[in-house]
Amino acid sequence: MTDALKRLSEEGVAIWLDDLSRKRITSGNLAELIDQQHVVGVTTNPTIFQKAISSGDGYEQQLTDLAARKVTVEEAVRMITTADVRDAADILRPVFDATQGQDGRVSIEVDPRLAHNTRATVAEAKQLAWLVDRPNTLIKIPATKAGLPAITETIANGISVNVTLIFSLERYREVMDAYMTGLEKAKERGLDLSKIHSVASFFVSRVDTEIDKRLDELGTDEAKALRGKAAIANAVLAYQAYEEMFSSDRWAALDKAQANKQRPLWASTGVKDPAYKDTMYVEELVAPNTVNTMPEATLLATEDHGEIRGNTIAGRYEQARADLDAVEKLGISYNEVVQLLEDEGVDKFEASWNDLLKSTEAELERLAPSEG
Repeated sequence: MTDALKRLSEEGVAIWLDDLSRKRITSGNLAELIDQQHVVGVTTNPTIFQKAISSGDGYEQQLTDLAARKVTVEEAVRMITTADVRDAADILRPVFDATQGQDGRVSIEVDPRLAHNTRATVAEAKQLAWLVDRPNTLIKIPATKAGLPAITETIANGISVNVTLIFSLERYREVMDAYMTGLEKAKERGLDLSKIHSVASFFVSRVDTEIDKRLDELGTDEAKALRGKAAIANAVLAYQAYEEMFSSDRWAALDKAQANKQRPLWASTGVKDPAYKDTMYVEELVAPNTVNTMPEATLLATEDHGEIRGNTIAGRYEQARADLDAVEKLGISYNEVVQLLEDEGVDKFEASWNDLLKSTEAELERLAPSEG
């Protein structure tokens, strides 16, 4: 075992777990990860909940009660998921208090079917914040075009947000702008900006998966040499954009009002190509004031053989730009790839949500009390 996770934390990277289930909560596993593996936050998404609930562990009693009350399947799903998030938030509360609200956070996603509906997303964000009723919750809103004004309005209401499904540098800048606009509105409304937090989930591995596939189709030596470079280059340039936006005069005015920077969060950091080192998206994206949300396998791999060698983003902007330009020169359109990934991301979460509704409905029917 290395002390890589401790070193990662010392470099200013907050380690969050990209997974949640009731079993993880009730078995003491989550508390153990916080205590021993430096985990200071948890993220969830529709796919994670779908897997947890369809595995059935720990949900039987609540499902039985919900079936007896004849609730709708939508209500049942919300009751189950918010219960898990509330319990996880309570376990992480000491971390939240110790870090003045920066970490100790649990994220829960708005219904992904609302991804292209601004007003419904804002309404759902308010409802989720009210349902979970814990100060250390982050409401996840996808970075679609319709999501941007929803982010602004949710922040303006004083609700902390995890912006998800960010793939492009242009969209990331729009996300940071939406956050700052929300803070400006919150300030006008007299809200305490020091209580509002946000992270921007910039997706990593999926960029390599898509671009590598296209490089492999080209099959030239030049194309092969660029495999596994695009995702990290994209994230490195995202950090450059973060540094620029949060050193602007506009930010300085918000900073004076005690606002918190929106941290970049590296999402989708599990390596999908066995040709790459399984800790690549952790080791190559070390920089202050970032979050890395890891599946458990990546977390344990980093603990076991991760090599943390200080800040690995500083001084790499020029090379990162050159790597992305080289991909573009081979005829692979960056804009096309990132839009495709955003569309696919929304579709995948929607499909998982529908699967979750279906499996929950089946359970409610199975457990429904016989009439009489």
